Amino acid sequence: MHTPGVDVDRSQLVRWRTAIIIAFAIGGVSLAGWGPRLPELRVELGVDVGTIGLMLGGVTVGSIGGLLSAAPLLRRLGGRRALTAVAVLVPASLAVIGIAAALHSVPLASVGFVVAGAGIGCLDVMANVEGTAIEVLAGRTLLPLMHAAWSGGAALGAGIAALCAWLGITPSAQLIGEAVVILVVGVVAMRAVPDGTRAEAQDTSLTPRQRLRQWARGWTDVRLLLIGVVMLGVELGEGSANNWLALAATDGHGQTATVGALFFTVFAVSEAATRVFAGPVVDRLGRVSTIRWTTALGIVGAVLFIVGSSWWLTLIGVVLWAVGVSMGFPLGMSAAAQSGPNPAARVSVVASIGYFANFAGPPVIGAIAEQVGALSALWLIAVLFVAAFAASGSLRPVERG
Repeated sequence: MHTPGVDVDRSQLVRWRTAIIIAFAIGGVSLAGWGPRLPELRVELGVDVGTIGLMLGGVTVGSIGGLLSAAPLLRRLGGRRALTAVAVLVPASLAVIGIAAALHSVPLASVGFVVAGAGIGCLDVMANVEGTAIEVLAGRTLLPLMHAAWSGGAALGAGIAALCAWLGITPSAQLIGEAVVILVVGVVAMRAVPDGTRAEAQDTSLTPRQRLRQWARGWTDVRLLLIGVVMLGVELGEGSANNWLALAATDGHGQTATVGALFFTVFAVSEAATRVFAGPVVDRLGRVSTIRWTTALGIVGAVLFIVGSSWWLTLIGVVLWAVGVSMGFPLGMSAAAQSGPNPAARVSVVASIGYFANFAGPPVIGAIAEQVGALSALWLIAVLFVAAFAASGSLRPVERG
């Protein structure tokens, strides 16, 4: 079996696929490491909701650097070394956040969040590039399953957080312990990634200005921008859940920290399950109808979570909220690739919107929460679900002559 930058047999392909599934899972576990414990992290650090929102903005800043540096690192280091480096960076950032919480150091925690954003953003891009190469060799679609591993990792991370909260283990101890396990698992697993690069080679005949102009041209495509609206709506909903769901449950609904972490666990499990079993639904209904159904359920879920007067209504809201965010990213990426010429450049446009929404959503929600409270701030998610529903027709397959 051969594709640019790699030559493997069937058994090597299986090990490679398993390694990338683990890479996706590591991203989910790491991102869920602090979200469910934010109420207690806030106490350990001695800060208010607004400051937490600003600190989470560091994740956004770091993610921008990670998104921009992922492909160059793959080209320079090759898949195995690049992913191994990121598999070290991500747990190191979690350890820094944990140490900062133990020392009550807001500046150190802020640095940890920036590094975490860079590492997780870089890991996500690299894992998608490697996963695409695996799909070419395997001759079948595997990326939805890999994205489900990210959601499954988030469910595992949230479950660990809930268990630690119940056992009275501090967020700092949890994050440091998780960092050690993730480091060992990640470094060992990435040994199965073939050396060589799967990143697209740059056209050396183009100047940096011409490359930038070529990429920017995609931002003038109305159809592509409408796909971006879908990505914006669902990814902001996912990123906000990762960081604010537990805090909204405790501050807004008066639940304990353990229950808040369990709510997020339910969210992550529901999102993962939807992605695992949605393939036949997409084949039957098509991308547009699938997005319309899921975002409509997301609207209902967000509203139920905000206004629910009992724990079971709130829990139903969590499940439907998770369904609402589950399919936007994989189906949006697929629609963008098929929406016109130069698929890689077109995918990069909507991916940038999706990643930005995922990482920028938490600090935006935090800024609003400082004024109106964590629960009321989540109305923004319901509004953007409506926008995603309205723009869902942009995912319709393009007719070719």
